[in-house]
Amino acid sequence: MTEFSEEDAKLVTLAKAARGRIQAVEGAALRDTTGRTYASANVDFPTLKLSAVHIVVAQAFASGATGIEAVVVCADSSHGREEEAALVWSMPSSTGPVYFVSPAGELIETFIA
Repeated sequence: MTEFSEEDAKLVTLAKAARGRIQAVEGAALRDTTGRTYASANVDFPTLKLSAVHIVVAQAFASGATGIEAVVVCADSSHGREEEAALVWSMPSSTGPVYFVSPAGELIETFIA
């Protein structure tokens, strides 16, 4: 994983673990501007569907984060990548990269604000 800084590599591990814990379609991990991290998998119930990115952004905001430094999304699909990145950058003071990685942790695509 030489494409990532040491701190971003930690996010890859967290996103993969969140996905694997419940065999979810996607996992995401976020580091806010204070260095706190959040991780989650997507939710896909008949009455509630949330992406992993929606959940980690909501967790960060609800915890008082004022900005996002970086996000890693681990998924098989390439569906909705631009929308997911736009969601991250909709939070004030959030201009960091959004990395999309394979389930093996290999970098697929990076979005920069």
